[in-house]
Amino acid sequence: MISLPKIHTQRLAVKLTVRAEKLVKKGHPWVFEKSIVKISKEGKPGDLAILFDNRSDKVFAIGLYDPASPIRIKIIANEPTLIDASFFKEKIEKAYTIRIPLLQTNTNSYRLIYGENDGFPGFIADVYDSVIVVKLYSTIWLPYLKDILEQLIVVSKTNTMVMRLSRNVEKYGIDFLKDGNVIHGTLKDEVVFFKEHGVHFSANVIYGHKTGYFLDHRDNRRRVGKLSRNKKVLDVFSYAGGFSVHALAGGAQEVTSLDISSQALSIALENGKLNAHSGIHKTMAIDAFEGLNNLIDQERFFDIVVIDPPSFAKSANEVVTAKNSYARLAMLGARLTARNGLLILASCSSRVSAQDFFTISEKQIVKVGRSFKIEDKTYHDIDHPVVFSEGAYLKCGYYRLDA
Repeated sequence: MISLPKIHTQRLAVKLTVRAEKLVKKGHPWVFEKSIVKISKEGKPGDLAILFDNRSDKVFAIGLYDPASPIRIKIIANEPTLIDASFFKEKIEKAYTIRIPLLQTNTNSYRLIYGENDGFPGFIADVYDSVIVVKLYSTIWLPYLKDILEQLIVVSKTNTMVMRLSRNVEKYGIDFLKDGNVIHGTLKDEVVFFKEHGVHFSANVIYGHKTGYFLDHRDNRRRVGKLSRNKKVLDVFSYAGGFSVHALAGGAQEVTSLDISSQALSIALENGKLNAHSGIHKTMAIDAFEGLNNLIDQERFFDIVVIDPPSFAKSANEVVTAKNSYARLAMLGARLTARNGLLILASCSSRVSAQDFFTISEKQIVKVGRSFKIEDKTYHDIDHPVVFSEGAYLKCGYYRLDA
């Protein structure tokens, strides 16, 4: 059993603007501060916000109150219901059921809880073999953690649980919870090994980014691996070598992992060694734009170029800059892709729509004098379901150049 202190909550009676009420009734999980017309008392993190219909005065939704966020109420139920251990158990079991087809492949790493899209706003749970890593992005979950965490262990059948905290949560100075705490079972090593469609990887679940690894591109990585036999592959923003390692395992002749972090590249090299391959694995520790220009100056060409940058638009005022960066990357990538080669461009910026991203990319490919054929456009894998527009962020285009 997980030992956590009991945190008492209160119930808040809330009424919203007409527009906000309509959005919540359509399934949107966010209520902004400015949308609250009336609230019965001052709320604390995790208090139950009971939303009442303006006309009938009946309850139509329940959320968790977050005084530290402009998204003041995060919806967890779209009907009157009792918020207890059974409520969370049902949600977790539903989320697990969605992932079952993925677990029938040679894969033991997956996202079990994907925030709002699984009914847990600001809450992530990733499984790496027998270890489950939970990351909290909001203190609203503290009063309910014990019930949720115990059920996550039961459903995932994991032996160890690690807690990770976002900076926003860490700054509260929660005395009973620290980033990297092992709160269930034992962790023999902070580096955990796992499989992704038969390819071996590692994740540092204590100090790695997010929960230790980025699971969202799994199916795109698998695809690149299948396309890489006897090919020369460039993996830009490679981090721990997700695309690189699949390419090597798939029989690539040569793979170049490019990332600004030499530490990440060392992990990429180690991940590559976890799998049998005969390819050459090179690394470039350099800013992506500078590195791509250097490769162009060297007149290098690659059969497959994968460009998967981090989010360029973490706020609305960064969208224009983000679009310019995507344009530059598409242009540089097109200049490095061999004739009849494959240019794969990805974005994880939710504020840049898929339509805008693909349009920008395609215009730049043409601008540098390359013709192309669209082989595919992909989005979220099965363990990253999307139930509202802001929950969609991942898009990936496959372009065959001069086909």
